[in-house]
Amino acid sequence: MAERLRDATSPYLRQHADDPVDWWPWCPEAFAEARRRDVPVLLSVGYAACHWCHVMARESFRDPDVVERLNRDFVAVKVDREERPDVDAVYQQALALMGEPGGWPLTLFLTPEGEPLWGGTYFPPEPRYGRPGFREVLARVAELWRTRRDTLLAQRDALVQALRRLERPAPGTLGPDAVWAAAETAFHEFDPVHGGLGRAPKFPQAPVLRLLWHATWHRPLRPLRRRLLHTLTRMCQGGIWDHLGGGFHRYAVDAAWLVPHFEKMLDDNAQLLELLAEAAALTGRRLFAVRAAELVDWLVREMRTEGGGFAASLDADSEGEEGRFYVWTLAEIEAELGAEDAALFAEAHGVTRGGNFEGRNVLHRLHDPDLRREAEEARLADLRRRLLRARARRPRPARDDKVLADWNGLAVAALVAAGRRLARPDWIALAGQVFAAVVAALDEDGRLHHAVRDDRRTPHDLLGDYAQMIRAAVRLHEATGDPAPLARARRWFAVAEARFRDGDGWRLVAADADGPPVPPRNARDGAGPAPLATLAEAALMLARFTGDETYRVRAEEILHAHGGDAARQPLAHAALLTAGLALWAPVEVTLWEGDDPDAAAALRAVADRLAPPGHHLFHVKRGAAAPLSVTAPDGPAAVVCRGHRCDPPLRDPAALAAALRALDPSDGDAATPPPAG
Repeated sequence: MAERLRDATSPYLRQHADDPVDWWPWCPEAFAEARRRDVPVLLSVGYAACHWCHVMARESFRDPDVVERLNRDFVAVKVDREERPDVDAVYQQALALMGEPGGWPLTLFLTPEGEPLWGGTYFPPEPRYGRPGFREVLARVAELWRTRRDTLLAQRDALVQALRRLERPAPGTLGPDAVWAAAETAFHEFDPVHGGLGRAPKFPQAPVLRLLWHATWHRPLRPLRRRLLHTLTRMCQGGIWDHLGGGFHRYAVDAAWLVPHFEKMLDDNAQLLELLAEAAALTGRRLFAVRAAELVDWLVREMRTEGGGFAASLDADSEGEEGRFYVWTLAEIEAELGAEDAALFAEAHGVTRGGNFEGRNVLHRLHDPDLRREAEEARLADLRRRLLRARARRPRPARDDKVLADWNGLAVAALVAAGRRLARPDWIALAGQVFAAVVAALDEDGRLHHAVRDDRRTPHDLLGDYAQMIRAAVRLHEATGDPAPLARARRWFAVAEARFRDGDGWRLVAADADGPPVPPRNARDGAGPAPLATLAEAALMLARFTGDETYRVRAEEILHAHGGDAARQPLAHAALLTAGLALWAPVEVTLWEGDDPDAAAALRAVADRLAPPGHHLFHVKRGAAAPLSVTAPDGPAAVVCRGHRCDPPLRDPAALAAALRALDPSDGDAATPPPAG
């Protein structure tokens, strides 16, 4: 029935191409059809890796009675939230205004003009779990539309007015005090036993973790840093980490990080890779370095597409069960490893006869605060490789192999940062390859398409695509010295200004796009950083590396435009505050190569490893002009600047290391790894 979805770019939409529901994609024609028939729109937003989206599809969208009601009384529109994050964001906010928790599947009823009426997330076909049945919901909304439309339209008016207020930025002067307020609030929200913010379910909340990590390098927040490192440790040892194949699952359903929701998302893993590598370099914790390397191995092995970019996600389900691909019985492990090796593996990875998840075992190492001695870890690694080969024989979860510009930009920047921190030039080279693949597939004369799959590109572009790819391009320039990515970043910024900036600030979707009736303009983070926050950070980077102060002005404009919102809800604007720290207290390291490239390389290795979070590194080739108003020293040397104060040139790597460590206001607290074993 849903032939309109058959040629979609999104694998999620294609999954529904054979549904008996007469689905439309998000397009003006769908709303025109609703106006012609004078019926509401049923909007269903999900994504390919979403477990409960699959459940609702099986239960409802193939149920004859539900299908009859949907096709008769509504125009049904299916949206992939990864392809249209602008659509998803606005209607998730509408759902929150109704007092409902957000999430996916998002199930919302709209007017033929796209205005929200009422909705929820997952609805079972009959009432259960304390939720109304989808059949009765459809019948009730259809009846209200026919007989009491004024009631629905009154709800619409209130929602639309509230959405307009929320999407109208609240300006204000923003400064470091908002960061310290966020740090104070977050410290008391950490679970002191298991780590993480709040209670179950536990989400990584990577933008918040990044802000707090950066904050601890600007003030002596030792207890906060300890809680951050404890959180990272628990995540690295918990079941949210895939101990055989690498990569983090999306979140844990419990407080202890033991049982995950098994889907894996590129954006989550990209953000956590950067944080892991930075924590490994600056604390010396081998656990974080090992997990970072395993994460990159997973990206290459399971997420790289034929075109060279990274896929969006891996499904939670296989063989009709959530997590079936990832969980084990003790008998299965014994069959693969033999009794003796299985016993060692089971003790190390929390495996029992009874299991910890529906009779099977989610592998974890929560009982170990760190890695064990190297000899034992080497043996365990061999056992994991054997089980990984065995797991590869199982039916695999589906992969959503569309390539998203914004998420790949996150991944490129993370690979560059991790490669610098952990002395892995191969990761920086990989980042360059992925960047080139994304440019080849998605850049059209400077305009970035949002997604591509099978050589089919989405027609729309989003501000987040430009923001993340600009940031990735500048990171590549910083690491390699290649001027081409920097030039491309400047071109993208100009296109973004032309398409997304207007008299009221910045829109997240262009004015000529077929977007929601209230276009998003906010700077609130989701699972990833807000596009406007990333754009502000990227603009500051461009200002540093080009000397063009126009970019700094744009960043300051963004920070001021959303300063009131960030001051009221600092943790919801964590990425914006992180960008603010880069403006208020910048750290720069400039390396002069002089006539001894080897000596300069030794200084650079120290700077890459030990410079504080958020720094910028300039590598000045022999005879080139420096980006700082300081006198160029003779021979290879490094100059460290914080704010407007620069230290004398340093020529000895050990002296540079000491100077960079001295920038840590916590005096290295929590930086010493615990003893192995």
